[in-house]
Amino acid sequence: MPDWSYHQLFKPALSLLPPIYSREFIHRGMSTIASLPGGHHIINFLGREESSKLLQKNIAGIQFPNPVGLSGKIDPLLSGTNAFVNLGFGFIEVGPITLRQKTSEEPPIVDKEHETIHFSHGDSIDLNQTIQKLKRIRFKQPVLIRLSGTMKDLQEMINALEDYADCFVLSYSELDRNPKDFLQTEKPIFLAVPVEEAFNVPIEEMKNFLSGIILEEMPREKNKLSHSKLIETVLSFKKQNPTFPIITVGGIIEPSNALTLMEAGADCVMLSSGYVFSGPGLTKRINEALLQEKEPKETEYKGWSWYWLFGFSIFLGGIIALIFSLTTVILPYDETFLGMKKESLLLFNKRILLFMAHDRMTLAGTMISGGIVYMSLARFGIRRGLLWAKQATDFAAIIGFLGILLFIGYGYFDWLHLLFWVVLLPFYLLGFVKTKKLEDTPTSYNRKNHSIWKRSLIGQLAFVMLGFSFVLGGIIISWVGVTSVFVPTDIFYICMSPEMLDSFNQKLLPVIAHDRAGFGSALLSVGLLVLTVSLWGFQQGNKWIWWTLFIGGLPAFIAGISIHIAIGYTTFIHLLPAYIAIGLFMIGLFYSYKFFHMKQE
Repeated sequence: MPDWSYHQLFKPALSLLPPIYSREFIHRGMSTIASLPGGHHIINFLGREESSKLLQKNIAGIQFPNPVGLSGKIDPLLSGTNAFVNLGFGFIEVGPITLRQKTSEEPPIVDKEHETIHFSHGDSIDLNQTIQKLKRIRFKQPVLIRLSGTMKDLQEMINALEDYADCFVLSYSELDRNPKDFLQTEKPIFLAVPVEEAFNVPIEEMKNFLSGIILEEMPREKNKLSHSKLIETVLSFKKQNPTFPIITVGGIIEPSNALTLMEAGADCVMLSSGYVFSGPGLTKRINEALLQEKEPKETEYKGWSWYWLFGFSIFLGGIIALIFSLTTVILPYDETFLGMKKESLLLFNKRILLFMAHDRMTLAGTMISGGIVYMSLARFGIRRGLLWAKQATDFAAIIGFLGILLFIGYGYFDWLHLLFWVVLLPFYLLGFVKTKKLEDTPTSYNRKNHSIWKRSLIGQLAFVMLGFSFVLGGIIISWVGVTSVFVPTDIFYICMSPEMLDSFNQKLLPVIAHDRAGFGSALLSVGLLVLTVSLWGFQQGNKWIWWTLFIGGLPAFIAGISIHIAIGYTTFIHLLPAYIAIGLFMIGLFYSYKFFHMKQE
């Protein structure tokens, strides 16, 4: 669940429910999606949570993909963990696990003013339930299992969970003697200590057994004070124990909090209440900010030029199609297939030619827009090694190539489309092969939950809706093109039924259907471009994304609206989808402008 949907759609509604009900509703819903065939691909498509190899850390022999983890406080019943494993965390804490199930009578207390949650410590599932749930979850990151119970209980749980844990977490307040005297395990052990008791722990006596310490946030404390106390403790503790690993819990409501904790000496951080208030995108935002702080060396991938030529060819094809739609409309090979000249169509029904110009000009505008977006992704994304830019290009290009099959849905396949396909294919294949090793992830200047970031979520939601509407529109138009050919408003404009057109010339419908299916395929392809750019390219300071969407959108909208006005096809219901699309386009541009053009905060 990305931030653009969480903050705008789900959070306002879920905040009306009791905390436990809202938590379980959203966790179970996310896990249901993750459990579907290909569900983890759906989650990744919407959130794009992979992290750079530059963020990897090795602590106590455990390889962490990135230093941002999820506290077990967020999901004590493991109802959402099946989804959380796909949300970009570098590690996940499970628990506390008890030998027998415990249910707290005290619900979580939510302090919206200070954006903190006081979690109840009584909720836990028993050992057997935990094992059954862990068996069904495919973790992509290390698992820290927190245990709670008597000395005897702890050893029994360790024996049962040894195969599922990368590390065990024990609570200092529950220990009455050194763990090494009674616990047997080959896995690293971290000691969880409340931040106010950190310096009461006899670290020197326990170093031979412990692999690190977990500093817990202050319960019932305001986020800012909790964060300050954590920083103060981390600095002092690191000074006394410079090589001893530290993981912190909580005190993070925005990326800057995580950065300052790690600058103070924390090796990793775990998100708790801040994750609820800031949204599921907080993990990604922290990782993007961490990567930007590292200032990775920018490498130019030379294969990007082939992708650029692919987009430029589509752009030129759109210009040529635009010229034809404004002049001859029907080409010589169309006349050959029809067995008649353009003049005969004009004498029969002038609006048929105008209708064909309408289809061909909208196709031209869509091709020009698509070409611009392809070129921009190649120049500013693929050239810099961004994996998401390559995959956005690949998704849209492959769908575009498959769209050629729609052209023959009604029995008409023109040689110009085949020639265009043949010209494009080598450029795409060369680009695909020469950039196969791309793996870089984006960086971001975003550090705060400021108003500009919050407004950008409205803009992102508008662009996502725009991209989805284009995809849906492309599918519908393509389907109409290979089935009924016309919608009711088309017939009203032409003033003739399909049967009348077919009786005039049996090859006329295949030509019109070919145009419709071609436009539908192009709109579907461009819709995928807009959708993926909107989902994956929203990082603060990426002004090239804003200009790509702005300049790329103009040709399609201008061509689509102007041709309808020019030929007098202005039926409101027919143009309503275009009006809605323009509205979403303008909202997206307006609300995201400052976010994309803002670098240092």
